[in-house]
Amino acid sequence: MSQRQIRSARPAVATAAAAVAETSELIELLAVVWEGSRDTASAPPVSSAQARVLFLIDGHGEMNLRELGRLLEAAPPSVTRLCDRLQAVGFVERHPGADDRREVLLALTSAGRSYLGDLRARRQEALAAAVAAMPPASRAALAVGLADFCAAVAAPLRLAPERTAPPRTA
Repeated sequence: MSQRQIRSARPAVATAAAAVAETSELIELLAVVWEGSRDTASAPPVSSAQARVLFLIDGHGEMNLRELGRLLEAAPPSVTRLCDRLQAVGFVERHPGADDRREVLLALTSAGRSYLGDLRARRQEALAAAVAAMPPASRAALAVGLADFCAAVAAPLRLAPERTAPPRTA
């Protein structure tokens, strides 16, 4: 099996197309680290899609299935199945909304929060080792670039401000 050659000394990224190519390569490498960390976590491993659900609920707090589906860009039956599996392993709990008991709200359980904490710790260990191997100037540049990149990527994942919905009728 041939191994892909990774260039260690690269000239500064000059174009948006080059930045996209570099970012794609970075994401592929991070996916390998992420998946390896997920598979070695102490609790039963969850799929990548299930991990996304856990991260979204953790980041947004309690949310309903409709909001989760919008963030995942997934059909309601798929979102329900993902949550069924996460509830079965004890990572997510469902309960009725306070204002509308027909609404189903999702929240992480303590086991779900613990799983995410363990997963994040394993991932941070792997990334810390890689960052420690970089020269200090490269680490500083990476920190600045990643802060801007994270802001650009995270913006569309944030929930829209709550709008006052008209009262529902039966």
